[in-house]
Amino acid sequence: MSISTPDRPKTIPLRSINLWQSTWRRFSKDWMAILGTVVLFSIILAIAIGPMVYNVPIDKIDFANSTVGPSWEHPFGTNDLGQDLLARVLAGGRISLAVGVAAMLVAISAGTFIGAIAGFYGGWIDDLLMRITDLFLSLPQLPLLLLVIYLFRDAIRAIAGPEFGIFVLIVLVIGGLNWMSVARLVRAGFLSLRETEFVQAARALGAKPARIIWVHILPNVIGPVIVAATLAVGNAIITESTLSFLGLGFPPDVPTWGRMLYDAQNYIQTAPYMVLFPGSAIFLTVLCINYIGDGLRDALDPQSNK
Repeated sequence: MSISTPDRPKTIPLRSINLWQSTWRRFSKDWMAILGTVVLFSIILAIAIGPMVYNVPIDKIDFANSTVGPSWEHPFGTNDLGQDLLARVLAGGRISLAVGVAAMLVAISAGTFIGAIAGFYGGWIDDLLMRITDLFLSLPQLPLLLLVIYLFRDAIRAIAGPEFGIFVLIVLVIGGLNWMSVARLVRAGFLSLRETEFVQAARALGAKPARIIWVHILPNVIGPVIVAATLAVGNAIITESTLSFLGLGFPPDVPTWGRMLYDAQNYIQTAPYMVLFPGSAIFLTVLCINYIGDGLRDALDPQSNK
């Protein structure tokens, strides 16, 4: 005789929404951030595939068509050398965005590493790293940028070439002078989490400090780092444009947006479109990145009501 056991009631799993799903839900409610994302994606798409569609040479000199206004043949007009501005804006966007992203990676990597070490270990290590951070914060960035570029650009050109050498130098200098705010954000997050129960449990299980830092604590403070990364891209683009505008950026034959503004400064009254199009590209790109950063800041805030 078999004894039948009553069937266990079936449990209906509750729908769990993870962090990234809730973040996207809040982000999607910010229409300015969505608009900035769409416009930025359009700009990236244009500079990525635009030169393949609009295959006009960027370095073709035609003095017969010098400073010609926008037309069907040249939608953005031409510069003082008769070079097509639309082709140069599309090509220059690749360099400007590459500088922004690369400098952001340098700043975020250095800031995250220094902030994590300072916040996790504390003591004299924290004091030393924070005093170094305070030292870098007290330095005047633009004069120091100009000085470093002026002193080392010829040497780096001789080592790595005129284009790649300047690219590496600008990226390292911009990234090396913008990691301090990230370090402070990461340090604050580590100080608030290093004594929590899950960190103590990881230590009790024998986890090494490196694993605790990068696996257990860092994912919980990644939100502010992502926001800082988006804003760092816009800051790097503006800084590169400033260096190029002052004549200390890329060589004249490399069309970055800042270099195009530098070349057009003497034609503001006679050919204002030479300033309008590269300036608008910088303005729209940085504005969209800032909107995205603001949207991510609100979306990653667990207390946000969006």
